[in-house]
Amino acid sequence: MAKIDRVDLFPVCYPWSGYWKFLEGSPGHTGVAVKVTADNGVAGWGLSLAVPTWSYETPETLLAVLEHRYGPAILGRDAEDLDATIDALERVLAPAFSLGFPLAMAGLEMALHDLAGRLAGQSLAEGWGRAAGNPVVLSWTIAVRTVDEAEEQIAKAHARGYRNFNIKVGSDPVFDVELARLVRRHAPESFLWADANGGYDLPTALEVAPRLADAGVDVLEAPLRPNRISGYLALRRQKALPITMDEGLISPVEVEEFIRLGMVDGITLKVSRAGGLRSARRQIELACDAGLFWLGSGLTDPDLSLAASLVLYAAYGLERPAALNGPQFLTADILATPLAIETDIAHPPRGPGLGVEVDENKLQALQWAPTRTVARRLAGDA
Repeated sequence: MAKIDRVDLFPVCYPWSGYWKFLEGSPGHTGVAVKVTADNGVAGWGLSLAVPTWSYETPETLLAVLEHRYGPAILGRDAEDLDATIDALERVLAPAFSLGFPLAMAGLEMALHDLAGRLAGQSLAEGWGRAAGNPVVLSWTIAVRTVDEAEEQIAKAHARGYRNFNIKVGSDPVFDVELARLVRRHAPESFLWADANGGYDLPTALEVAPRLADAGVDVLEAPLRPNRISGYLALRRQKALPITMDEGLISPVEVEEFIRLGMVDGITLKVSRAGGLRSARRQIELACDAGLFWLGSGLTDPDLSLAASLVLYAAYGLERPAALNGPQFLTADILATPLAIETDIAHPPRGPGLGVEVDENKLQALQWAPTRTVARRLAGDA
């Protein structure tokens, strides 16, 4: 039995380019790369991401929670008993709504999956008893302030071979509809997905949903804040567009409850938001069991968390383009061999665990703070 011996935490900042509202004013996309090492020397990697403009979790809270709470909770545990270790991890902190600090948990949980897969000599898909699946089609994110910027983004996307688009809406309904019409005109065959990030109030959402549908939008994500239950029910009754939720779906519990309440037509999935791969898998299964569709998204994921998302989405047969826009905005990685992405086709890695290898020299070049270590010997557990 291999026991978890240490957890190393590497605060990283990925440089980026372009306009992206969730990174505006930031020097880069910050997070914590997590390395979990067993007592036989085998290690697994994951990545926790901080997006303070989207979630309450910051780079500083990621480090504090991983170093002082989540990291110590897994020391000495059986690295091959993945479910028991994740169960223990989920009991460490009382939940905010359903899970405590899911963005921090996600990186450590990814690393546990990677480690277990490497110890077993299996890819994650093999460990789940599933086929590796097909490559994932990526969607280009249009988040702009003017029509001219949108024209430039569409041209750039087409030049890189992207065929599908997701647009950020929710602040100006008139502009939102104009943007949707513009994208649909330039990409008539596109899957067009509008994401409001909870930005509308109910009267506005009820007014704009039919107009977005008329403009060619296929799905409206997060039109309201997730706690506006009666509002989601009203939008479902209106039936102007299929409605999905994103930010409010942290664990399988919310997915199950919101489906039972009839609030959504589908779910939008983020591995990093869901607290990791096990939670994300269960959310997909719940949606499929209920006859709902699911969309694959992310938190502008770099390398490690992008690999985890691609492996999961491919193994579960994602049918629609994924809003995984890390390749669109980020300009560096920490992998020995970068992920294989050709135009808008992303190939999931096939090796053991996550299927990727970290280049620690590249990792060190992106660090913004010293490495933190949580180890059994430091904890007094020999």
